[in-house]
Amino acid sequence: MATDKTDTKDLAGKTALVAGATRGAGRALAVELGRAGATVYVTGRTTRTQVSEVGRPGETIEQTAELVDAAGGTGIAVPTDHLQAGQVRALVERIDREQGRLDVLVNDVWGGNSLLDFGTKMWDVDLDRGLRMIDLGVRTHIITSSIALPLLTRNPGGLVVEVTDGTADSNRGMRENFYYDLAKNGPIRMAFLLGEELKKEGCSAVAVTPGFLRSEEMLDGFKLTEETWRDGIEHHHLWDLSESPTYLGRGVAALAADPDRARWNGTSLSSGDLARTYGVTDTDGSRPDVWGFMAAEAKGGTPRSEDYR
Repeated sequence: MATDKTDTKDLAGKTALVAGATRGAGRALAVELGRAGATVYVTGRTTRTQVSEVGRPGETIEQTAELVDAAGGTGIAVPTDHLQAGQVRALVERIDREQGRLDVLVNDVWGGNSLLDFGTKMWDVDLDRGLRMIDLGVRTHIITSSIALPLLTRNPGGLVVEVTDGTADSNRGMRENFYYDLAKNGPIRMAFLLGEELKKEGCSAVAVTPGFLRSEEMLDGFKLTEETWRDGIEHHHLWDLSESPTYLGRGVAALAADPDRARWNGTSLSSGDLARTYGVTDTDGSRPDVWGFMAAEAKGGTPRSEDYR
């Protein structure tokens, strides 16, 4: 069986920007890109001196940059609100000035979980709350790509990674509510549309999704820790197929280092897809595939979780 290439420096000399790297998947993506040798600019709105609306002051972009350094890369924290074009422009100008190139752009900005109204009709959702989800999950990605892509396309081989929730296949049915559905399908469509334009520049775009993610926010919400997460299985069977943020981070780092990464241009991939393709595993050595499990359930089957881990 293939093993994780956690000590290689396949991205040495490369520059990455992870937009939305304060916590969760974004933080892990930054760390694993750094572990592969990249210089990683990490952005977000929570710093040691200010806190975003998410309200989690213990997780900062400075911490993420330090974790990138500890993994063997170079982490550079830049406070950025990706809804503010001026701030994004200053960020990209700084990357150009300091590095002269951008090889990987990861659009991971979100922070809208607190706005999600489960089981609420579109017309019963507070309009401002709904539009805020669109701003956070779609508009931020558009602003960042619009400003950063001229730098990324300067050199062939550049990669845009749109982080979302679900794949094109899994999201064919309606997601939790109208606004969440748009916010999470938007990046999938963006990867396809950008891919059509980027391939003419020798670059590519792909959408990626984690599975049942054991983010800091998710664990706290269930009063669990990374050491005790298996206790969650008593309350919901999908906890058995949950994954650490590192799992997606390893998969995306392998994708970024793949000389043939353009074969995925315009597509959407899950963490399980990346694991099967590149031979990476989660921190416990498993390869969870919650999307595959749920697809089997949707077809009326009774899949065993152990067959999807």
